[in-house]
Amino acid sequence: MAVKRDYYEVLGVGRQASPDDLKRAFRKIAMDSHPDRNPDDAVAAARFKEASEAYAVLSDPERRRSYDLFGHSAVGAGGPAVDFSDMPFADIFDTFFGGGFGARSRRQASNRGDDLRYDLTISFEESFIGVEKAIEVSKLAMCDRCAGSGAEPGTGQETCPGCGGSGAVRRQVQSFFGQVVTTSACPTCGGAGRILRHPCAECRGQGRLNRGKRLAVRIPAGVDTGSQIRLSGEGEAGVRGGPPGDLYVVIRVKPHGQLARHEQDIVYELRVNIVQAALGDRIEIPTIEGPVEIAIPAGTQNGQSFRLAGRGMPDVRGGRRGDQFVVVQVVVPKDLTPEQKALLRKVGGLTGKPEKVAKGFFDRLRDAISLD
Repeated sequence: MAVKRDYYEVLGVGRQASPDDLKRAFRKIAMDSHPDRNPDDAVAAARFKEASEAYAVLSDPERRRSYDLFGHSAVGAGGPAVDFSDMPFADIFDTFFGGGFGARSRRQASNRGDDLRYDLTISFEESFIGVEKAIEVSKLAMCDRCAGSGAEPGTGQETCPGCGGSGAVRRQVQSFFGQVVTTSACPTCGGAGRILRHPCAECRGQGRLNRGKRLAVRIPAGVDTGSQIRLSGEGEAGVRGGPPGDLYVVIRVKPHGQLARHEQDIVYELRVNIVQAALGDRIEIPTIEGPVEIAIPAGTQNGQSFRLAGRGMPDVRGGRRGDQFVVVQVVVPKDLTPEQKALLRKVGGLTGKPEKVAKGFFDRLRDAISLD
């Protein structure tokens, strides 16, 4: 059986620690080790459980005196059955430190309007140059008649008698820690702090109405599929004057017919025949800014690539452009005439007899073509 550590050692305080010292020590451990903040961390969970047990004893004056005199035996061989690992992290502050921190955060969050998502498709060319798009968004917007308050004009709202306008109610309860204060949303007003005697006739007290809104969205050059643009405050209106949510415009770039994108680079697959690859050629290829002519040197191999510096996509943050890579694919013909087959057999040395080859295949092909 494992030996329990000294409770003062667990909290990292001296034996003369004041109640405030104990509270501060436990709060620090709770912030560092609570399971909500350390998912799947068994070590942190064990440390939090151990600290909970220590604080449960030392924060109670009677139990602390007993512990100081008789040690762990004063609180039972197994120690007090205390484990607050399942209590949400914000409620640790509400229950043990009496601040109402979690309740205020949840109340503010509940009044905030929802975030919205809009999927916008643009062309490959638009993603290169950047573009401004007009979009139509349907959302819950603030009611103009009551200005979002939910109250009929001229009537206003009344302070909730249940919470005095704070939106929260506090209760004292007895726990392992002695007298502690819990904070929760007021059941009378639902955490709003105000009540409506005369709801707005247009929005029926909601303070919001479903409407469409036209917005201009500036798409920067260089965006790719999956890029997001946040329009602050363009989500749904908050509840009864709460802050609005945000609108996230998610970009999808349509594929180009000939060009492919890889991060900031552009790739073009150039198909050439064996004569072009063997003898070289000048070929016009597409780029994002229009066609350009490039030289394919004699003896180009299948899969060989050529780089066009600075002809890729711009960085969305205003940095340098990527490059364009031209990857050569040598196309071997399938439907050859008898004359073409005979010529290739002659050039390739396909006689059925071993012979000493003085020249390479491409050299003989060049010679054969020049003789015709």
